[in-house]
Amino acid sequence: MMVRVAAALRDRVVSLLALLALWWLAARIAGTPRLLPPPEQVLAFLWHGLLAGDVARNMGVTLLRVAAAFLLSMAVGSAIGYVTGRHRRADALADPWIVVALNLPALVVILLAYVWIGLNELAAITAVAIVKVPTVIVTVREGARALDPGLEELALAYRLPPLRRLRRVTLPQLAPYLAAAGRSGLAITWKIVLIVELLGRPDGVGFALNLLFQDFDVAGIIAYGLGFAALMLLVEATLLQPWERRANAWRRGA
Repeated sequence: MMVRVAAALRDRVVSLLALLALWWLAARIAGTPRLLPPPEQVLAFLWHGLLAGDVARNMGVTLLRVAAAFLLSMAVGSAIGYVTGRHRRADALADPWIVVALNLPALVVILLAYVWIGLNELAAITAVAIVKVPTVIVTVREGARALDPGLEELALAYRLPPLRRLRRVTLPQLAPYLAAAGRSGLAITWKIVLIVELLGRPDGVGFALNLLFQDFDVAGIIAYGLGFAALMLLVEATLLQPWERRANAWRRGA
């Protein structure tokens, strides 16, 4: 087991070094930092930004918006997904709305939220949650449809209280679907948050990227992009991936 983990880690390090080498070579071929800065220039921008506090502050603000929109969309989407998955009439009534929401461009939702609610945090978080909710609904709905009726009948036969039945019977079966919705949704959520910030917020990574774009600061744009992507990968590796493994453990008899 340890050998496989060490081999996988070694392969990832080699792949990362190869990427950095290709990046450095491409920057040399480009010949100008205005087109493609070398890795050391991007890392220098990121380091100085962290020391000055601007990068950490903008990333922190964006991370809070991502967390708020993510939790809101998961809560609303999971509730609706469970109801539509368990009740055919509710599914039939909600399905056209879900299809429309899935195909509605995120930019349209963001602009309408800013027009109707205003250029504030409520509009920003609401817009991101609205874009994300339909994908959560679809995933959780499939999980609700796949619930084992035998386990439900057994719980009713033993007269388990509703909350205990939810905790002991329903949620363990839905957990893999909730974890899948969470993992897939995190990447979508933070990318939409950046658009929201670029269009109508005075702070955050999206706002910083807008300022850097106006100055044609390619090094800053890449630094912010890679920095926040690395932060989101860290969140996924430390929170979402362990959650998904625990959610699927019962299927492996753990």
